[in-house]
Amino acid sequence: MEGDEYGRLTACEIAGAVTGGRVSAREVAEAALARIAGRDGAIRAFTETWPERALAYATAVDRAVREGTRLPLAGVPLGVKATQRIASPLVARLLAAGCVPVGATAVPGPGTPWQTWGTTDRGPTLNPLGPRWSPGGSSAGSAAAVAARMVPLATGSDGAGSVRIPAAWCGVLGVKTTGGLAPVRGRTVRSAHGPLARTAADAAACLAALGRAGSCSSPGSAPYPVRVAWSATLGYAATRQDIAATAHTLLEALTDAGITVPHPGATVRLPDPAACWQHLRESREETTGPAAGGTPGGAKAPEPATDPERAPAPEAEPSPERATPPEAGAGRPHGPTGPAAGTAAALNAALDRLFTEVDLLATPTTPGPPHGHDGPGESMSVALTWAFNITGHPAASLPAGRTAAGEPVGLQLVAPHGREDRLLAVAAAAEREGLL
Repeated sequence: MEGDEYGRLTACEIAGAVTGGRVSAREVAEAALARIAGRDGAIRAFTETWPERALAYATAVDRAVREGTRLPLAGVPLGVKATQRIASPLVARLLAAGCVPVGATAVPGPGTPWQTWGTTDRGPTLNPLGPRWSPGGSSAGSAAAVAARMVPLATGSDGAGSVRIPAAWCGVLGVKTTGGLAPVRGRTVRSAHGPLARTAADAAACLAALGRAGSCSSPGSAPYPVRVAWSATLGYAATRQDIAATAHTLLEALTDAGITVPHPGATVRLPDPAACWQHLRESREETTGPAAGGTPGGAKAPEPATDPERAPAPEAEPSPERATPPEAGAGRPHGPTGPAAGTAAALNAALDRLFTEVDLLATPTTPGPPHGHDGPGESMSVALTWAFNITGHPAASLPAGRTAAGEPVGLQLVAPHGREDRLLAVAAAAEREGLL
């Protein structure tokens, strides 16, 4: 398998080819490692690669496939966010589904209060869509690796927008799951894990491996047309006009294709979540616990006697996007107190009302464009994302195109709790119509 051929394949196509015996997981892993070696010098998406581990896991996948074990993600190269241990429950489930871990993807380094960037010992992670831009963060390397087609699938975690922001700025699909949906090691502010992928089917297959409905053949379900409320600001964000217009253009195209229908009568005016989110972050004390490993189809894990790549990595996201499995709403265990409780309750009440009228809420993913490597300045890149970490609602960022200046923009879709299928159904329909 040549690098260009590998780069064109989706995760679902790779799994089908490995399962069908048309290519081995080892050949795919070798192609992935070769593509990373050839491309990552210019992007720096990975902090390290794991050749020995990847080939050992690929060999285990090939053995399991020969023995008749069904692996829905057989042989799919996986980028693992550097703050997630290889043996964490999240990654373990993906490995048990057949994924092959090829390396750790970059996250922000210490030294600044903003987290929408990535760092490696070779320098900052660069955006594949334009090296002058940050790829976003904190799942910076995961988004960049997927966008550069070094891997078809990568893990992320989202405490204030850490999956959705890099997805928007790197032009890929990113899904923040319902709060507490995916297994989380320890307790961190209101973080949820989720995949970064190029297609809805690949994201659905990842969520299926984490115990949610969906698969390569059936990414999600929704009654078409899906009723959508649009808000450029959520009532408080300083969204740049051309960013809003670019995101809304994709929403209009979805409407023209019969996928969505606008609900202009729905009022979207949320309280600014900034103080509430900050209160949650400062009032939580992180705890961690033991992690469990995972192997393809339950096969024995390849564990070399000396494996420097098994060095543990911290599970929690760096501040300020440190997060906890959300128990949305005030008054619940570990919930907000004081004025923050009132904000959390108001956020939940407003969204509860909204989702009696519509199926989805649509916004730009970020109020501004990707910033440079010197930081965001006064821009609040999380202004349109972090409310849904407080409430726990699932949300996805779809690539919405570019501004007149060439800056990438994302369209954020937010769904009721547990309705990731609606997000993926709309994304899949948009792909079929050639809109993504």
